[in-house]
Amino acid sequence: MYHGSCLCGAISVEIFGSIDDIIHCHCSLCRKNSGTAYATNGFINADEFNVIDPQNKLATFEFKPGKKRHFCSVCASPVYSSNNTNPQKLRIRLGILDSDITERPISHNFVASKATWDDLDAKLPRYETFEPSRQ
Repeated sequence: MYHGSCLCGAISVEIFGSIDDIIHCHCSLCRKNSGTAYATNGFINADEFNVIDPQNKLATFEFKPGKKRHFCSVCASPVYSSNNTNPQKLRIRLGILDSDITERPISHNFVASKATWDDLDAKLPRYETFEPSRQ
């Protein structure tokens, strides 16, 4: 089982099954919704997903008919997305998860829409915390 929570902790989630078809999506919608170069999304079965929202903070935005984004109304963290054409599957942003997962991404998608400053093959330095100039 996987556990996750929004940034402020008002909403928690549980996933009782696998996370399928994990991708790094570079489309403009995912970039705008996440505020990042890409969003890492995976699909889960709706009947294997539980939202714990004791204060009723889960909000919904229908950005296209039948396509909804569910998010925390306090901190705006994306919680999951749903689509009326396939209600048995939900899309989750992996960044909400607190648990380590065993599944791994299978691809970068919509790379023609990627941010112009994003270099998928960059060999940038990697640090355990902040870069040295910020310490």
